[in-house]
Amino acid sequence: MQRLEALKAWLATLFPGEALTVEFAAADADFRRYFRATLADGSTRIVMDAPPDKMDTDPYVRVREVFSMVRVPEIIARDREQGFMLLEDFGRVQLIAALEHDTRPEVQRVLLLEAIDTLIELQQGSRSGVLPGYDAALLRRELDLFPEWFVGRELGKPFTFAQRQAWAGICNLLVSRALAQGQVYVHRDYIVRNLMLTPDRPGVLDFQDAVYGPVSYDLVSLLRDAFIEWDEDFVIDLVVRYWEKARAAGLPVPANIDDFYRDFEWMGVQRHLKVAGIFARLYHRDGKDKYRPEIPRFIKYLKRTSRRYVELAPLYRLLVELVGTDATDAELGSSYPVLGVKG
Repeated sequence: MQRLEALKAWLATLFPGEALTVEFAAADADFRRYFRATLADGSTRIVMDAPPDKMDTDPYVRVREVFSMVRVPEIIARDREQGFMLLEDFGRVQLIAALEHDTRPEVQRVLLLEAIDTLIELQQGSRSGVLPGYDAALLRRELDLFPEWFVGRELGKPFTFAQRQAWAGICNLLVSRALAQGQVYVHRDYIVRNLMLTPDRPGVLDFQDAVYGPVSYDLVSLLRDAFIEWDEDFVIDLVVRYWEKARAAGLPVPANIDDFYRDFEWMGVQRHLKVAGIFARLYHRDGKDKYRPEIPRFIKYLKRTSRRYVELAPLYRLLVELVGTDATDAELGSSYPVLGVKG
């Protein structure tokens, strides 16, 4: 409540004497919250509340400039010390809401291709040395979230010695494969909840953690989402369309679509392991249960992919040891009684 009152007081200094209404708009998995301020003329702004003792808004400002080739919110005003930022309002329609509203494949394909076009535009502007590198150390820190939070805390089954050895080999394989990919700007959370429908092209949000890294990463984020899922044929079609557009744009993708799809799938394994760990951490450390029910979807992604490649067979065996087998292993449902939730 104190933060909200301080935010309103800050807005009063920006719009002296003007009657404003402030309503909650959204919250992130971290400590940021967003409010929508409506001015007397009916126009709106978004206000970011990022407590300075918990969040640093400098990366947001820096990356916004780097990503200015795509539609990112204008920063209208900022109070760095208090952690407040006044931003352009892209409206209320997230891409995920549009996709859930109209589930016809032809409509969803058009919407996702717009997101793919925006991604390619972003990647075309990539330059090395501008953003932090998505290096081996960062990739491994992300992978470490899986044994610590999903295996150790969510399942309560810390790795045995043999499992730790298998896990080390899996991590070495995934990291080397990721580092071998062509490098571009990586949003790192290019998901349908972070894309807004605007009159001209998608608006891009939540980009402050961007890095320079594997070219397939953001496409995986878009098409292997935590909160919405598509048939495999539909995803493959969009991956091929991205690859064709990326090649035409001169991006560093393999010349062969089979090689790119393999990169896409293996990059997905790294991301899914990370996200399963993050969602478990949000529940067990931060008391946020919103994301926990989505963990089984990522376990299903992981099982499906690790069964396809002989090099990833140790991961499939490890997952079976941890969560057992069920209908997913026959390419059917995604129920995981060990988690007590449905995917």
